[in-house]
Amino acid sequence: MAATWKDCVEAIEAGYEYMLAYAAQGLEAGQSGAHEAEVRKYLQAMSDALLRVAALGRELAQAQDGADTSHYASYLNALEHDANHALGAVQLVATRKGISSQLIDNLNASSHLRALLTDLFLLDEAMHRGG
Repeated sequence: MAATWKDCVEAIEAGYEYMLAYAAQGLEAGQSGAHEAEVRKYLQAMSDALLRVAALGRELAQAQDGADTSHYASYLNALEHDANHALGAVQLVATRKGISSQLIDNLNASSHLRALLTDLFLLDEAMHRGG
């Protein structure tokens, strides 16, 4: 399970990148064998990270700015909202008996997952490089 902010971001990003390659293979549900087992591992890692990322984002903000993070509380709320929506999409796909390339392509295109990725990158940049 992802233990740190960095671990969460890496698990989500790695899953997204793997799924881009998976989607490009044109596999039908149940046709993908070992590839499907691998995509399921990424989906599980993403789910684990999505369950923790909002709390870790708050911890990151507090570590950076101390106890008063009120100036970006609404952004942290948006991160939590987007993580929950992305989690729902990831879990929906993970529960399917067969995972086709088309299903993964639709997950990749999901506005929920894309919004979350943008949230993560923005917060990461602001906390680590934006000073």
